[in-house]
Amino acid sequence: MKNQTVSLWTLILVLLIAAAVGSGVTFLYFNFSKRATHNDTNISHDSAEGSVENRKVLYWYDPMVPQHRFDKQGKSPFMDMDLVPKYADDNDTSTIRIDPTITHNLGVRTVRVRAVTPNRTLNAVGTLTFSTRDLAIVQTRSEGFVERAYPHAVGDVVKKGAPLIDLLIPAWVGAQQEFLALQTIRDEKLREAARQRLRLLGMPESAIDAVARIGTPQPITPITAPITGMIQSLDARTGMALSAGQTIAQIVALDPVWLDVAVPESSGSWIKHDDRAAIVFAAWPSEKFTGEVLDILPETQKDTRTLTVRLALPNPEQRLKPGMFAYVQLSPSSDVAAAAPQLVVPTEALIRTGQRTLVMLAEDGGRFRPAEVEIGEEIGDDTVIVRGVNDGEHVVTSGQFLIDSEASMKGVLARALDSAPSAQPAVPLHEADGEIIEIEDGQILLKHGDFPTLHMGGMTMLFPVARPELLEGFKAGDAVRVSVRADDQGLTIEHIRKIDQPTAGTQQ
Repeated sequence: MKNQTVSLWTLILVLLIAAAVGSGVTFLYFNFSKRATHNDTNISHDSAEGSVENRKVLYWYDPMVPQHRFDKQGKSPFMDMDLVPKYADDNDTSTIRIDPTITHNLGVRTVRVRAVTPNRTLNAVGTLTFSTRDLAIVQTRSEGFVERAYPHAVGDVVKKGAPLIDLLIPAWVGAQQEFLALQTIRDEKLREAARQRLRLLGMPESAIDAVARIGTPQPITPITAPITGMIQSLDARTGMALSAGQTIAQIVALDPVWLDVAVPESSGSWIKHDDRAAIVFAAWPSEKFTGEVLDILPETQKDTRTLTVRLALPNPEQRLKPGMFAYVQLSPSSDVAAAAPQLVVPTEALIRTGQRTLVMLAEDGGRFRPAEVEIGEEIGDDTVIVRGVNDGEHVVTSGQFLIDSEASMKGVLARALDSAPSAQPAVPLHEADGEIIEIEDGQILLKHGDFPTLHMGGMTMLFPVARPELLEGFKAGDAVRVSVRADDQGLTIEHIRKIDQPTAGTQQ
């Protein structure tokens, strides 16, 4: 019985070992099969990558600095990243295409590059100040004592000739007695020498004449205000001893006053001396004042990057108080206002890198091209483009930085200035109103008014037209406005449009 029990347990143990061995074999088989499948997948992937690697590489570049090209793979010398290949089978390396749905979701907006005659009317703000060109400093000419100080204080407005103090000058007494004693003798040289001595002691000519007229010495002399204005400082009180050359008071005139206007430094090129300005003060919002440009200060404000344009304003009634705030509208002179049209784009479209300025051009088919531009002055919300784009091209004004970043990642190079079409300003045109007398052989016989920008009076003359299609829809008797180009060949009509009535005052 005992042997049978042992045999039973031996049989159970063998069965358990066999089951364990079978499970291990199954597990190993499954694991091997999984690894084999994974390896097959890797092989297929490597094969695919091998096909990509068979593409011809033109060069390697850093997406953050795409203008630099390298002939082999490696680390970028500019950034901590690997160089990226540029393949030969890329269709267009000068533009980047973005799906219209994406550009719509990004809110990409574009505007047309246009040639306009800049409106240089400038709105700015200014503050009234004293005219320091009309500043008087009152000083003593001789040592003395203040016998009386008149009741004035800093901030008071005094008239010219108003007494400030009565000054006792002991040194004048003896010189005046000598002068009076010599008035009775006939020696003109001695009398003149005595008068000259009083002058050298600082006695005014009027005071010397008063002594000669009265006949007694006048040791006390009044010190008066030399101009009408406001007292800025007053340093004399009754009983004070004053030395020669000591400042008694400082008086600044109130007519005229200065208006210092802060204007952007980009607008300083067209502002000229004697330009007129319309001014509205916060104290009198319904009243307009006028002034003219007195000076353009040579220093630019570092904090605000503005120039100070100084206007002179008459102030005979002293209504204008220094410190007042004003709104100013500066208008250019006639020669600046008649400047030729220039290409402009919104300032917000510019991408400034620190080394160059770019715009993102929008082309057909959802393609975008970065282009380097040379910029001019800022006029309002627009910036003049000197070179780099053409009239009629479209630039991106919203989302351009995202597009530029994507273009850099793909190695799209910006169109250089040297290869870009020239964006020279358009030929200036001159306008006048008139009446068509006759149209024949592609020319217009026109009875026109004045051409102000040509300084040319009204007359009747024959004009050629730049293009035959300009004459379509016009007939004799039409009142028109024409824009003409002036060159060595004479005047040529570039634009023409109908108006309601011919300009009055035209002459035969």
